Amino acid sequence: MRKLFVFVLACFIAISAFGQSNIAGTVEWDNMRINAQVTLDLASAGVRLPAGRTHGEALLNGAYLNLIRPSLLALQVDSSTTIGDLVNRGELSLSEIQTLAAGANSVAPSLSPDMRSITASHTISLVNISSRLIRHRNPAPVTRTLSPVSSAQYTGIIIIAAENLPVHGMMGTAMPVPCLFPKLWDTEMNLIYERNTLETSSTTMVRYSGTQGIFQNNNPSGLSPELQEVVGVRPLRIFARGVYGVMPTDLIIDRSDALLIISSEENRRLLSQGRVAIILDDSVLRKTFNAE
Repeated sequence: MRKLFVFVLACFIAISAFGQSNIAGTVEWDNMRINAQVTLDLASAGVRLPAGRTHGEALLNGAYLNLIRPSLLALQVDSSTTIGDLVNRGELSLSEIQTLAAGANSVAPSLSPDMRSITASHTISLVNISSRLIRHRNPAPVTRTLSPVSSAQYTGIIIIAAENLPVHGMMGTAMPVPCLFPKLWDTEMNLIYERNTLETSSTTMVRYSGTQGIFQNNNPSGLSPELQEVVGVRPLRIFARGVYGVMPTDLIIDRSDALLIISSEENRRLLSQGRVAIILDDSVLRKTFNAE
C-alpha cells in the first residue's frame, strides 16, 4: 500500500510540473547505463527561492520519474520485445518501472548560475534492469554436440559484429544493434546462447564495446580494461556471419566457431557465466533522447 501511495504521489507531482521541465539523456550500451539530466524552470513552476527550494526539488524529482518512463519503456529487451511490450502483456508492472527509475544513482540538484532553473542528474544501471528481467531459478544447459572438436581453453568469447551483416531469411543486410538479451545462433540455426543459460541474474548476458575496445596498445591482449575484465586475456575471437530477429540483435556465427565453444565443459561455462562481449559499430552503442 505504501508503494502504491508513493507511486500515485510521484505521478501527481510529475503532472504538476508538466510543461515546466525537460529531460535530456543517453542510453549508453557500452557502459550499460542510462544517463539523464532533468531541468525545471522555477518561474514557470511558481517556485520562489530560497523558500521554495525544497518544493522545487520535489517537483524536479516527480518530473524525472514521469519523463524518464518513455525511454525505459522503449528499451530493447530482445529482438522482438521492448520493456513497453512486457508491460502491455502484464509481465512487468508500471510500478516496477517506477522502482527502476527511482533506484537510479542521482546527483543532488543544482541551481543554474542565473537562479532561474534547477537541474538534477540520474544514472540507471542497465545491469540492474537486466537482473530484474531474469526470472529463471535453474539455468538451462548449454547446447552440446555429439561430435566434439579439439579446442583450446578460452577465458571468454568476443563476437565482432561492427558492420552490416546478411539478415537470415531475407534479402539484404542490417547493422547489428544492442539489446539486453541477444541470442546467439550458429549457421545451421542451432540456438547456442540465450538468457536462460545464465547461472545468475547478477550477470548480464553480454557486454558491448566499439572496435576501439579490441585494438588497445597498452597490453598484450589488445583489449580495453573493461573488456578484459569480462573475457579475460585469452578470449576466442569470432566474426559474426549474419543477424536474425525482428530487430537485428541476434547474431549468427559459423558452425565451426560454435563447435569450439560447445565441445568442452570449460568453454560452455563461459556462456553460463556471461563471459561474452559483442563488438558493434559506435553509431549504435549510444542513443540520445529528450522530452518535455
